[in-house]
Amino acid sequence: MRSPGTTSPTAGPEPGAALREALRYALRTPTVGPLTALAVAVLVFSLTTDTFMTPGNLSLVLQQTIVIGTLALGQSLIILTAGIDLANGAITVLGTIVMAKLVFEGGNPAAALLLGLVVATLLGLVNGLLVARLGLPPFIVTLGALSVVYATSRLYSDSRSYPVTSDLLDFWGHGVHLGGVLVTWGTFLLLGLYAYFWYVLGKTGWGRHIYAVGNAPESARLTGINVRRTILSVYVVAGLLYGIAAWQALGRIPNADPNAYQTANLESITAVVIGGTSLFGGRGSVVGTLIGALIVNVLRSGLTQAGIDSLYQDVATGTLVVVAVGVDKVLRRGDTR
Repeated sequence: MRSPGTTSPTAGPEPGAALREALRYALRTPTVGPLTALAVAVLVFSLTTDTFMTPGNLSLVLQQTIVIGTLALGQSLIILTAGIDLANGAITVLGTIVMAKLVFEGGNPAAALLLGLVVATLLGLVNGLLVARLGLPPFIVTLGALSVVYATSRLYSDSRSYPVTSDLLDFWGHGVHLGGVLVTWGTFLLLGLYAYFWYVLGKTGWGRHIYAVGNAPESARLTGINVRRTILSVYVVAGLLYGIAAWQALGRIPNADPNAYQTANLESITAVVIGGTSLFGGRGSVVGTLIGALIVNVLRSGLTQAGIDSLYQDVATGTLVVVAVGVDKVLRRGDTR
């Protein structure tokens, strides 16, 4: 028997506790899961195919990430406020048509570029006004905008494509070779945009307001945040990013086609969700979104190199989205306990 006054020996750590704590930390850190998934995908495709890690394929993956990555950046800002944008691909397509058609008809390339950016930003402003000022659901507003903007693109272009005839408009498609891999100027622009918005969201009042509005808009309002102005500004900035994506797209494709990027809205949402940003708002990071965009394109490229039918590629991507949303739902439920 233990004599009175003696203390029991300190219990050792419970077996597996450190592992469970590490797993819990990984799940609650938005970028750890996506980064792990990206590393695993690259490793698997590197071992199972002979062409995935070739300079040409890596260059293609990077180039394919540029436009969707920029669209996903704007989508991230909106989703962080608990909104969604189904019209971003359509806005980008209209931007390409406006820029390319004006130059094709003899207009000044700089003026055409500026007009395309303005049109995209104004469309973002209109969506923002409908959501922030009239209180309409973002899904309904942007679903309607999707149809209107795509139809406008076809009407304005007479349902024809226009060649890119300006060095200014296709600038982002050029670049430099690093280690045998062509890295376009558009890739550097994409990284610069993500670095800028990483700083803005984490270090500025506007960024903190975005997270606050996404978490609890009523609480944000009571603390003095102008919720409607914050939401409106997010849609305007996202519209400008869609215009930049249109400029980048003209460096990727030889012409502006009104039928291009039909699924860009879904691909951008996929990148955001896989990257760890919550569809319920207030949680996530743009770094995760960039990783998510890379995951989408690595999966498509790797499965293509492995000879997998494109339908199975869609199945794999869709499954990842469902899993990502499910994990986020579980984590949010745990946070409320």
